[in-house]
Amino acid sequence: MHGLEAEQDTAGRTLPRPVLRSRVAEDLPARLARSAAATGAGHGMRTGEIDDWLAGRARAHRFRVERRPLGALDGWSFADDTGNLVHHTGRFFSVEGLTATLGEGAVRSWQQPVIRQPEVGILGILAKEFDGVLHFLLQAKMEPGNRNLLQLSPTVQATRSNYSTVHGGSKVKYLEYFAGAGRARVHTDVLQSEHGSWFYRKANRNMLVEVDSSTEIPLDDDFCWLTLGQLGELLHRDNLVNMDARTVIACFPQPRPATVALLTDAELRSWFTVERSRHDVDIRPIPLDEVEGWQRGENTVERADGRYFRVVGVRVEAGSREVSAWDQPLFEPVGTGVTAFLYRRLGGVPHLLVNAKVEAGFLDTLELAPTVQANPGNWRHLPAEDRPPFLDLALNPPSDRVRYAATHSEEGGRFLNAESRYLFIETDESQTPLQPPPGYQWATPGQLGALTAHGHYVNVQARTLLSCVNTGAVQL
Repeated sequence: MHGLEAEQDTAGRTLPRPVLRSRVAEDLPARLARSAAATGAGHGMRTGEIDDWLAGRARAHRFRVERRPLGALDGWSFADDTGNLVHHTGRFFSVEGLTATLGEGAVRSWQQPVIRQPEVGILGILAKEFDGVLHFLLQAKMEPGNRNLLQLSPTVQATRSNYSTVHGGSKVKYLEYFAGAGRARVHTDVLQSEHGSWFYRKANRNMLVEVDSSTEIPLDDDFCWLTLGQLGELLHRDNLVNMDARTVIACFPQPRPATVALLTDAELRSWFTVERSRHDVDIRPIPLDEVEGWQRGENTVERADGRYFRVVGVRVEAGSREVSAWDQPLFEPVGTGVTAFLYRRLGGVPHLLVNAKVEAGFLDTLELAPTVQANPGNWRHLPAEDRPPFLDLALNPPSDRVRYAATHSEEGGRFLNAESRYLFIETDESQTPLQPPPGYQWATPGQLGALTAHGHYVNVQARTLLSCVNTGAVQL
């Protein structure tokens, strides 16, 4: 490998040598496309072997999650002055209250518990070429909120409290490639939001970094190398590729073919800016004790009518994590969500119907969401005209129009058994008009993908569906 010689600064300290490729780098989107075309097998593992490998990792460690009353969580307590549920270190996260007032919509004001986690974490995937094909280092990671506990996660998935070892546990594996200067070539590093309905202004760094093919990477037993095409195959499986891996994959730069979109990139951004500007919203944190419509018991914080979600406590044992046992609260939704992109081919080019969706926890009012993003049970008490547009179509699509369908877990580190049915549904003029309702617009997958290079444009649910496009799991 040809590169720069190591240099020294004026104090005689050795500076890190820049990571350079020995040849002119091929266009990254083209290399990603070649990896997406590599299905069936990769370096060291066939796609069909993943179940046995995950089962082996589950047998190798002790995993256990038990419900525990909120009032009995070790290290957690309700603050005397606010009622907020906080950790004794003042770190990790807290459960607080939020009040929201909107200028439009069927529901214009409400209060709720919300997770406040101001620190920025790292979601990072490490890439390396094997035999000329990009592979990605995935981890078999246990998260207490996953129904099946063990799922494929990014190489590094850690909050600042975790990777700075506030918990006193072991170090995060492979962190040095994401937090150390000169160890890897950075392809993507962008702050992206998490679930805006349950987190208050939470963001993580979504990172893709690459080491040279000659770099030796010791392979831990809980990690494996997979091609992008293999990940696409696995995205057809329920609850296998976790949310954090999906959001990073959605930020991978993709080829932009010379196609004609209904709106230019500038027109789409202008429409988005208008949508963000026109909403009159008042969203403020409040003490958890002041949240109206919710009641705190010994075991949970929940609504009297049982809707939306509840805050519950768990005791966790996980032999493969940096800390082997801990207690924590989790948000447990009521029912399974439905998340769908309706799309049409306009001028022969696939266009997705995106929704400029206001969510109370967003940093800047709204982000672009799938056409439908809802928990149907939360809307049944309202008249049909007040329910989300296109919800009935997403719940009962013609089977011959469904191009992709799988159930995926949401963030398993903070949510318990939170799942949504993700779909791509092809439609026509009778179902999705060229002039959509206010708050909706047509965008190509390439346009939406390009916006993931910037933070707070595309929400985490839309990024899950984009990950299906980027891996070839769905062909539109």
